[in-house]
Amino acid sequence: METAEIRRRFVAHFERHGHTVVPSASLLLDDPNLLFVNAGMVPFKPYFLGQETPKWDRATSVQKCVRTLDIEEVGKTTRHGTFFQMCGNFSFGDYFKEGAIRFAWSLVTGSVDDGGFGFDPEKIWVTVLPSDDEAKQLWHEVAGLPFERIQERGLEDNYWNMGVPGPGGPCSEIYVDRGPAYGPDGGPNADEDRFLEIWNLVFMQESLSQVRSKADFDVEGPLPAKNIDTGMGLERVAYLLQGKENLYEIDEVFPVIERAAELSGRKYGADPADDVRFRVVADHVRSALMLISDGVTPGNEARGYVLRRLLRRAIRSMRLLGYDGPALRELLPVSRDRMKLSYPEVETGFDRISRVAYAEEDAFAKTLLAGTQLFDRAADEVRSTGRAQLSGAQAFTLHDTYGFPIDLTLEMASEAGLGVDEQGFRGLMAEQRERAKADAKAKKGQHADTGVYRGILDAHGPTDWLAYETLQTESRVLAVLSGGAGVPALGAGEVGEVVLDRTPFYAES
Repeated sequence: METAEIRRRFVAHFERHGHTVVPSASLLLDDPNLLFVNAGMVPFKPYFLGQETPKWDRATSVQKCVRTLDIEEVGKTTRHGTFFQMCGNFSFGDYFKEGAIRFAWSLVTGSVDDGGFGFDPEKIWVTVLPSDDEAKQLWHEVAGLPFERIQERGLEDNYWNMGVPGPGGPCSEIYVDRGPAYGPDGGPNADEDRFLEIWNLVFMQESLSQVRSKADFDVEGPLPAKNIDTGMGLERVAYLLQGKENLYEIDEVFPVIERAAELSGRKYGADPADDVRFRVVADHVRSALMLISDGVTPGNEARGYVLRRLLRRAIRSMRLLGYDGPALRELLPVSRDRMKLSYPEVETGFDRISRVAYAEEDAFAKTLLAGTQLFDRAADEVRSTGRAQLSGAQAFTLHDTYGFPIDLTLEMASEAGLGVDEQGFRGLMAEQRERAKADAKAKKGQHADTGVYRGILDAHGPTDWLAYETLQTESRVLAVLSGGAGVPALGAGEVGEVVLDRTPFYAES
């Protein structure tokens, strides 16, 4: 069953049961606490927090999400991905535990012919909070689950809160037994590779006054209205229903691996180290596609830095697989063709998406060539002296001169069996920031003579600024300036300004 069809069935199931279908919010939802939407309930937070009146009693959505805390684990496990889709159903003071359990059970175990997922009921296990006797009894009565397949887990696993004062409540997780080939018997408490979680049902019923940790909080009292918030991992259900080993091999992701294998001449499944690289490529290309589609552009801070890191990790992984060509031009269209089935905007906006991605790859190719040569020399020097790590100064030079982010240096050093003096690097970075602040303070209040700029403007007119239309231009140099005056040229190491007749560069005010 294709991922887009699983998605369609989820939405149709809840729409039949009176839920309003809410489109996915942008990954860049305005939330000061989040870089990206990282869970299906995030767009509904104002309702759960009582900040806004819910527009519906019942809602359902398939929300785009990005999480990058475990970016180094991508490709190494079966279930770590940066972009994923969270299927959810929500009740705002309408149905509660019985309804949530009934809806989930009928979809998970319902026959394929009737619109369900067709999982074998004998393969389903659930977990509940030890004190939640009501949920335990409902799973037994509504779903017919024997008590031995209803396991208890503590607050860390089976209680949900937002990490701040507000709503909270016990939750119940649904697991699928993948069989003895994947681990020992005994349910989720015994092995979470064999028993894979696919769906979490949150029973939001309490108001929390203090939250010190996931398992340490104060309950103020019951909520005025009980709510339901659930999250089903679309990719996890997809790889189970498609008979795959992991999320990288589902229909929305694996075609990128196939194309990467063709380009590199290496076979997926032949070498564990290469397999991790293939998976990194497939995951990061898809994530970058979705992030750029929602308006993120590569940069050195916050969201832009996350996107830049994803793109550069994908490009470098292709280099490590032996392919030195422009990889994104080959791989991004493959991801687009799979994701457009659920998100047509990635096709209609692909001209802009591809310009952003390809420009970043072109820039990084130059950085990577020069920086890699310097890194190799530094690594050879470290080994020749018997040391085990690059100095902070070496890491700083890579960053300051060649634009190598520290995480890339750390990855390359790890692959070479070396460490990095991160503390020394951070110290040099702090010194650089202090110098910049001192320089800015020294210049503050100085009168700037703008006469030279007025002369250029009068002679040539304003610069044609094209940043919203293109990322590269053929430009003519109108003037070269140094110290507020025109000069014929700038020598090595000199700092100056170049005035162009047209530019895609964004001028900061």
